[in-house]
Order: sequence, then C-alpha cells, then structure tokens
Amino acid sequence: MANLVASCGQLTADPIALPGALSRRAALKAGALFVGFCLAPGGPALAQAAAASDSANRSLALDNVDSFLAVGSDGTVVIYSGKVDLGTGHRIAIRQMVGEELGIGVDRIELIEGDTALTPNQGPTAGSTGIMRGGVELRQAAATAREALLTLGAQRLQAPAEQLLLAGGEVRAADGRSVGIASLVGGRSFDVKMNPKAPLKKPADYKLVGQSLPRPDVPAKVTGRHVYVHDLVVQGMLHGRVVRPPSVGAKVLAVDESSVAKLPGVRVVRIVDFVGVVSADEWAAVRAARELKVQWSDSAPLVGHAALAAWARSGPFVAEDVITAKGDVARVDALRDAPDALRATYSWPIQSHGSIGPSCAVADVRADAGTVWTASQASHRFLNVFAALVDVPRDKLRVIYLDGPGCYGMNGSDDAAADAVLLSKVVGKPVRVQWSREDELGWDPKGPPQLLDMAATLTPEGDIDAWQTDMWVPRATANLEWIPLLSPLAAGMRQPVGQATGLVSQNGDPPYAPKAVAVKAHWLGPAPLRPSNIRAPGKVANCFAVESFVDELAAKAKVDPLAFRLRKVANPRSAEVIRRVGQMMDWKARPSPNGASARGKVAAGRGMAFIHYKNNETHVAVAMEVEVERDSGRIAVRRICCAHDCGLMINPDAVRAQVEGNILQTLSRTLYEETTFDRSRVTSVDWQSYPLLRFPAVPRIEIALIDRRDEPPLGAGEAASSPVPAALANAIFDATGVRIRSVPFLDDKLKALMA
Repeated sequence: MANLVASCGQLTADPIALPGALSRRAALKAGALFVGFCLAPGGPALAQAAAASDSANRSLALDNVDSFLAVGSDGTVVIYSGKVDLGTGHRIAIRQMVGEELGIGVDRIELIEGDTALTPNQGPTAGSTGIMRGGVELRQAAATAREALLTLGAQRLQAPAEQLLLAGGEVRAADGRSVGIASLVGGRSFDVKMNPKAPLKKPADYKLVGQSLPRPDVPAKVTGRHVYVHDLVVQGMLHGRVVRPPSVGAKVLAVDESSVAKLPGVRVVRIVDFVGVVSADEWAAVRAARELKVQWSDSAPLVGHAALAAWARSGPFVAEDVITAKGDVARVDALRDAPDALRATYSWPIQSHGSIGPSCAVADVRADAGTVWTASQASHRFLNVFAALVDVPRDKLRVIYLDGPGCYGMNGSDDAAADAVLLSKVVGKPVRVQWSREDELGWDPKGPPQLLDMAATLTPEGDIDAWQTDMWVPRATANLEWIPLLSPLAAGMRQPVGQATGLVSQNGDPPYAPKAVAVKAHWLGPAPLRPSNIRAPGKVANCFAVESFVDELAAKAKVDPLAFRLRKVANPRSAEVIRRVGQMMDWKARPSPNGASARGKVAAGRGMAFIHYKNNETHVAVAMEVEVERDSGRIAVRRICCAHDCGLMINPDAVRAQVEGNILQTLSRTLYEETTFDRSRVTSVDWQSYPLLRFPAVPRIEIALIDRRDEPPLGAGEAASSPVPAALANAIFDATGVRIRSVPFLDDKLKALMA
C-alpha cells in the first residue's frame, strides 16, 4: 500500500504497511491517488464510498454492483473501472454512461481505474472494448443501482417505485417530496447482484450520453502538470537499467563488475542471462548499463527483414485453418487453373509501436508483498504474472495503472514493469526502470509480418465470382494471451501460457457478395521477433490486401471503384458510410486510373477503402486525394475523408479524436514504418532509422460521424485505422497507374515501380 500525493506534475509515494490486506477503505482513507489527475476534492467522499464497498473488495465479483460503484455520504459516486484510459477519452465517457443512469452530473463522479486492489477484473483494455464491453458493464451496474435506489426511495417516501424519478442525486416523487441518494445508501453497500435486464435510459431521455463533454485529464496534459508513470517518485527509490544482449538469444558468459566500480552506489544484478544495474543516482545507472563489461555468446537466430517473404512461404508451419468457406467451393477450386483469374500478393512488415515516450515502471517488492506502478493495458492479467515471478501471494501484490506514453497494443510497458519487479525483489527496495529510445525500438514486442496471396475471377456482369485469400502469419499472433517478457525469459523463469482471440485472420474476405469465397490461414512457427498485438492487429494488413485487390478487380471490370463496392455491399450501414464518404469527396464516377493525370511531373488521384471491422463491429469508409512526384516517387497526401459509424456515441468529440488518431498513426505506418533487422538484432533503433509522420505531412482531415442512438456502442479505438493503407494505395494507383502492394510506401520503392 502506498500514500500518493500529486504535486507539480510529480507523484510521490510513501510505502506504508506493504504486508496485509489491500482494501478500498484503507487505500482511500490514506488519501490515495490512483489515476492520472487529482481527486483531492472528493477525498472524504471517496473514503466513505470505499468503506461502503469494502465488503465487495474481497472478491470484486463481476456480478456484484458494489464491485463497480459506491456512494459517499455527500452523494458523490465513485466508479471502479478495470478498463483504463489509454488516451481514448474513457475517463469522461464512463462518467457519462454511469451518470446518465444515476441521474447525476459528471462533476459528482470520481473514477478509479486499473488498480487490482480496488477495481474488478474486466479484462485488458484492448480491441476497442473499453466502452463497448467495460463501459456497458458499468452502465448496467448503474442501471441496477438505480433500481435499488428507487426501491429504497419507495420505502422511504411511501410511494410506488414506478412513480418515482432518480435525478440530481435524489429520488423524487410526483408531489415534490424527495430523498437524497446519500441518505439512502451513502457510506454503505448496495448489496445487490447485477441485473442484466435492468432497463437503461431511453435515447430520447439522454442528458449526458451523446454530449461532447470535456475530458478531465486534458487541462493538466496541455499544461505539463499531468502525472505519468515516469513522474512517480517512491521514498527510497533506486533507478534501474537492464543490460540487453548485443544479439537476440545471446547468453551471458561472464560479467566484470569491476568495470563499473568507480560509479557511485552501483549494484550489479545477475539472474542467469538477466543482467541489470541499480543506483540511487539515475545517471550512474544509465552509465553503468553502458559501461558494464559483459561477455556474451554469439547468436544469429534471425532471418533478416529482407527475407521475411521467403521465410513466410517456407515455414516451418504449425497449422492450417480454413477461416471462411462460403458458396460454391468448386468455383474457388477452379481459380487455381483459371486463365482469367486476377492474382496479387500483398505484404505487411514487422513494425514497432513507436511510442513517442519510452516505457517506464516502478516496483516496490518486498519478501511477502509488493506494489507495481505501470502503464500496462492489462494490470489484472499481469498481477498473476508478477506474483508468480517473485513468489509473492497474489493477494499481497498490487498493480496500479498510471498513464504512460501510449501503446494501442503491447509495447514495452509490461517488459519495463517486469524489469522493475525483478530488480526490486533482489535489492529489497523500490526500483524505477525507464527504457531508452534504443531499448524501445530495439526490444519492444513487434507487430507481426503478414503475407497475403489473393486470387479472384469476375462474372460476365463484372461482379466478383470466386475469391480466395491465403494468408501467412505467425501462429503466436493467434493466441496473444501471453507474450513472453524479456527479463523473465533471460532469467530462466517460467512464464504463463494461454490462448486468446487475437483474431488476426479477420476481414480476410470482401463484403461484396462473391458467389464463392475461401480464406485460409497458414500458421507459421516462431516469428523472427517477438510478435505483439498492435493497433487493429491483423485487420489493417488484411484490409490493405482485400480492399486494394477489390480496386484491382474494379479496374479490370472498368467500373468506378466506389460504385463497384456499392452495387454488392449487403449491409445498409456499410453502404451508408461508403455513400457518405463519396459525398464528402464530391466523388465523380469513373474507372481508375485517372486518365487526366497521365502526363505532367505531378500525378494526382483519389482512392477509397472500406471495412466492417471484425465483420460485426464498426463501419468505416476512408477516401484520399494524393499527389505523386513522378521523378522522385514522393507521395503527398492532401486530403482524407472518413465516414464512421460506431453505433451509439457516448462522447462524439472523443470519438472524433480517436478517428483522427487512427488515421494519422496508420498513415505513418503505411508511408514510413518498418522494423529492420539483420541476422542478430534490430537495426532500426532511432527516429532516423524508424521515422514517423511529421507535422508538415499531416493532410486535411474531414470526418463524418454517424450517430445511431438506438444501437449499442461499438469501438472507435481501432477500426478507422484499417482502411487507411488501401485507400492510399488505391489513390496512388489512380494517380499513376502503378499498384504498390507492400508497406511502407517509400519514395524509392514507388519510383522504381513507376520506372
């Protein structure tokens, strides 16, 4: 347990009574701060609310209202969310969802997130599930709490519950009498189970949901006062660094501790092939990590990035799965020998998460208890992992989320936390580990490579007849429940294994009603570098291949690519976003490429792409206007339009920000980003060798948000990224007549293709 105080952009933590039960009451009575912005104004109410739900803390069961909500004696409501805000606007949207059901304003709601001692395990914050699963769960808890409050109010006011209204923190009767929720349940537990059938407010009655309310974390972020995990200072804290090997898989042969003896207070830690250094002085730790003489074995287990396609085709293969099989199978079989079949191969490279800030974590692990502060997307999952690593009982270890540099998939945050945990356990003091830029780009888990073969034929009418997708992807990406952490791996420690639905094979087929379609995944053995989920895992590469190939088919049929999609897309919501983006672009029907752009030094074109994300979530269409310099191959994206339908929008401004972020990050991934490596190690370890999109290259972006208040909320954190690469490739084809089928779209690559 720790008492935390935020001041001037720094968070200080004084370790107190680490052993013993971890409870909401103890934490909040101590004035604890567990989110990235100050909760001090609600301190007393938070303590009372914590006491009220302390009984629920023993299990934090997902079927218990008290696991999610508590009411203080002043009527302040505390939300306990297992999902966290990774920059998505979760902190305001969750308040809106709960406040809507309880009839109170967001200013009377406090949020505690991602603290394993205080919040229920709602799973990792991934796959755009923060709102559509985590938020929906919390909203249902609030609706159940409303039922309980109306029942209690009916008893107090001697009036039928169905004639009462919950609003303004009160239960109100038609005759004007009222009783405050603090009087009904403040400082006490609800003691009710979740009612999955508790009715939600009707869209016509919304007062908070659907409003673009300001995010509570933004003012501190733009003024430099926001607390990130990097700002955390724990009393007696040491600084740690891990000495990584010069090549992947190298083993330690010898360590010369005398090589850093002159540095102040440096201690060297070695566990098998894990080597780290700690010091009370951060610069001494940085120097020690650089100057410590370690003799490593030779190791060259990699294939090199230039050989990825050959590696994918040669295996070894661990399995093959038929992902989709629809329609007349004989039509797909006939593709193999069909002389009129169109064929193409698309490839996606290994990519880093490219977080602007390097990963950081702090751990304070003692013999039988501990606390870990991390920017992990999955604090509850890693509670089990860290407890096992340091042999601390699960109920005596606590993982607390604090904001980091952002991730959208597992970057180095969990590795940095494991580094800190191991070092702290050995030295018996709090240890802060911050990675360097070279650490981050060199050692973070990577978005995996993908290779896709496409084949299709057209009907005499110019529609898709038979379609086949063969994809080659590392098997590890299909079960991303566990990605081995670097330090425990080096230390020879056993790590959990498990399976989850990474579902990188989704969206491998077109939604344009082929008469027959088959999608097959060829699962490869261990990837050249640790694979990780990265924004829109799998779907971004699959959509790139599918929607580029659809454009190729439209060009073969000599049909306008937008019209080609519209005439066969079945889902009306899908059709609407395609039509809407055409309207935004003032799209004039014609086949691609653009004949008017055949001459001149600069070629101009337009292109579009669409996705129904995961085939059952958000509908997105993206269109672009681009220019290409013929002499240099330089691509300039001038304008991007996006039509986005994610169902009910809790906070439209937060959705718009997510869509913008999706577009810009994926534009960067498409134009510039590729992790390069040789036989031994990653070679793209700085911003020169791993460049990102810069401000001068940011295009004009126009977004149309389609709000569907009667539909459930769907995710906005990933979907809009998926159509971006294909839309750009299609626009380049329209401008130049050249089809680019591999990411990144480097100038030299396009110049060579045009030549």
